[in-house]
Amino acid sequence: MNTRRHFLKTGVAVAAGFGGLHVLTSTAGAKAVKGYGALLADPKKILDLPKGFSYRVISKAGNPMADGLQVPGAADGMAAFPGANGLTVLVRNHELNPALTGSSGAFGESNKGLTDKIRAKMYDAGGLREGKQVPPSLGGTTTLVYDTKRGRLVREFLSLAGTVRNCAGGPTPWNSWITCEETADRAGATVMQDHGYNFDVPATTQPILAQAVPLRAMGRFRHEAVAVDPKTNIVYQTEDLGDSSIYRFIPTTPGKLAAGGRLQALVVRDSFSLDTRNWMEQLVKVGGKLFTKWVDLKEVESPKNDLRLQAQSKGAAKFARGEGMWWADGSVYFACTSGGKKKHGQIWKFTPATQTLELYAEPNDPAVIDRADNITVAPWGDLVLCEDGPGEQFLSGITPRGGFYKIARNAVSNSEFAGATFSPDGTTLFVNIQHQGFTLAITGPWHQ
Repeated sequence: MNTRRHFLKTGVAVAAGFGGLHVLTSTAGAKAVKGYGALLADPKKILDLPKGFSYRVISKAGNPMADGLQVPGAADGMAAFPGANGLTVLVRNHELNPALTGSSGAFGESNKGLTDKIRAKMYDAGGLREGKQVPPSLGGTTTLVYDTKRGRLVREFLSLAGTVRNCAGGPTPWNSWITCEETADRAGATVMQDHGYNFDVPATTQPILAQAVPLRAMGRFRHEAVAVDPKTNIVYQTEDLGDSSIYRFIPTTPGKLAAGGRLQALVVRDSFSLDTRNWMEQLVKVGGKLFTKWVDLKEVESPKNDLRLQAQSKGAAKFARGEGMWWADGSVYFACTSGGKKKHGQIWKFTPATQTLELYAEPNDPAVIDRADNITVAPWGDLVLCEDGPGEQFLSGITPRGGFYKIARNAVSNSEFAGATFSPDGTTLFVNIQHQGFTLAITGPWHQ
């Protein structure tokens, strides 16, 4: 299948549902709907789901992979792509810190599986600094090939290595996953290279370890997620800090991010450095349209990790921990995990055609949204949220009419859900339970 056609088709598929979406105007106005019904207790105590739904644990941290390595821990952001013969290709992040040199990485205890061939493709393979050994960075991505018709994992393998805290990212129209480092670590005692970059990982069915090339022109900061406009190839980016900015990258050559481009930050017109967080005062109303523009940024390598401060000195708006981001129906939807008066999160919608920004949801009620992190859009138009609050963790949905409902509950721990994404055929919702290192495939009567 032509991946660009699939990418565009997905956007069209959600248009009918998401285009008429009504916002959640307040906690009182946030309407609970039946959704798929009550969540039923899982006898295996892994995942509670509505009646008629089931799941498979298709991957676990520590399991052997097709390339002889092991599944790394801390599974995070993820996206699904169409593969040959109807297979689904999942590219999955691993949010591993540089200090984790033990068995959590792909190379096993004491990195025994790390070879010179792999080192040659890593971004940061470690090494000697001032007579001291700096360990290799163990973050990166793995790729899973899954057969949705048979409900089985075909193979999985390491697809990017030598990065740090690969948190979220986003799919591209050119059949790849942009993985993002949620860090701004400088070269020193724990890493050999400066970190805080994006990397482009091809979605392949056969085991291939990509050459790790940092996309420097996209900026060095605490990246979280991206969304790509399939018509222009402009890449929108979130930043996971309490005073973050929203960025866009205009590539010099569409689809060739490593070739350079312009990095810009989002400005609300007539509101210099607008504080959208609503922590102290409701400066932004839910459902209101804000007209925006973009300012160019310099020193995008940001040696002091102050790119957002440079942006805000030029009038860029402030956001509360920008996290998950997804493209659908001509708009970019993104989550700000700690936004809102009670810091339970906000959902935003940016529409490039009109250059408007809308606060889509801020219920200030953890029963509605509790710190949404990764997000995706379902084939039928609902927004699906991976919540990352304290206590119980849910996958939640918001309908085009503003109703909210629960899709699943983590029954094994209080770990966050991450990486929710639907298979290209719409039959399967994949999601990770991060701390357990589980990747699950959920099926059921989604058409309802």
